[in-house]
Amino acid sequence: MALWIILAIIVLLVVVYISIYNNIIKMKNRVESSFAQIDAHLKQRYDLIPNLVEIVKGYAKHEKETLTAVIEARNTALNASTIEEKDSANKSLAGALKSVFALAEAYPDLKANEGFVKLQTQLTQIEEQILQARKYYNAVIREFNNMVEVFPSSIVANMMHQSKRQYLEVDEVERKRVDIKF
Repeated sequence: MALWIILAIIVLLVVVYISIYNNIIKMKNRVESSFAQIDAHLKQRYDLIPNLVEIVKGYAKHEKETLTAVIEARNTALNASTIEEKDSANKSLAGALKSVFALAEAYPDLKANEGFVKLQTQLTQIEEQILQARKYYNAVIREFNNMVEVFPSSIVANMMHQSKRQYLEVDEVERKRVDIKF
């Protein structure tokens, strides 16, 4: 009888281990999938930027430094390999794009250009999609981190060499309070 009890406990532990192992793998795959969604939106953004720069070049010939900064930021973002590198590079790219849109205020003809307005609208939509994908990614990371840190799944995660992952965070510049003066 004691042998059957020991055997039942062993079988139960194996079943629990397999269940937790499978859940960790599923969460790891969700993390990778959610980052792939961000990557797809970023690719759309990267593809639009050369078109935007070409339109702006025609109107703002002496703003070469701004346009060069945008292209360099785009290339850096394209060549980033890790999640952290991509996140950092895309924060720089977002800042560079803001400076291009600020140029439109100084050039009324550019601001009225249909191609520029269309690209600006598309980039704005993509930025919204990237924001939503980042929110989803961070939610998946929270679930993954909970699984990796909570007992008993933390034991299995440790055996699988899985550890807590970093959230995609807002850049320090964007965290600062905006002062509005009348």
